[in-house]
Amino acid sequence: AAAFGAFRRQCEADGGWQSCYGRDGLAVCVQAPPPGSGVHRLKCRIDIPDVAAETVYDVLHDGEYRRSWDTNVIDTHDIAQVAANADVGYYAWRCPKPLKNRDVVTLRSWHVQDGYHAIINFSVKHPKYPPRKDLVRAVSLLTGYLVHSTGPSSCRLTYLAQVDPKGSLPKWVVNKASQYLAPMMLKKLHKACVKYPAWKQQHGVSRKPWLYPEQNTLPTLALSELALQRAASLENIDESGLTEVK
Repeated sequence: AAAFGAFRRQCEADGGWQSCYGRDGLAVCVQAPPPGSGVHRLKCRIDIPDVAAETVYDVLHDGEYRRSWDTNVIDTHDIAQVAANADVGYYAWRCPKPLKNRDVVTLRSWHVQDGYHAIINFSVKHPKYPPRKDLVRAVSLLTGYLVHSTGPSSCRLTYLAQVDPKGSLPKWVVNKASQYLAPMMLKKLHKACVKYPAWKQQHGVSRKPWLYPEQNTLPTLALSELALQRAASLENIDESGLTEVK
């Protein structure tokens, strides 16, 4: 629970963040990396006036639904269960050209308390999922979502990401991610949340293993079989010279 409390404080803190986008109930800020680290932190917040916190939380968990609305997905699936509120998963996504596409293996855990729904993840190594030749293995230092209920059918969603995409990324990528890609993703997510109840009626309406662990059919995995994925152990791909494809 301490990790979730710390994550919530980071989501709610405003000091040290630089605003780079704000309109229509949507705000994006960045925090420049400390000297010697190339990893920016990104924080996005969106006020959702027409969807309950519980629904947004379900959408963030539902991998099957994600494949139907997230156009950047190359592959996403759960690998194994580690605890009633934690699993290991794989996600591969398309990056803006001319960058190479990325993938990540993460340990994800979730927690609901006092009207706050939190999901956090960080990168791990899994013996059966070594880095692939056709993708760059990214490293999530800490990525997560905090959904806070603001009414019976409204909520606020905060997305916090500190991901080392591996490779020295050019400045335009960082800017594009914060000013264009992140707001676009949140708007798309909002639309997906609105449509979710109708979709879920047709797709295993009562199946929600993230709420009912007894429904989980994943193989179990001992934490001892996983290792933290450190960025230093992965190949560094230098893409800093690439220019943006318009």
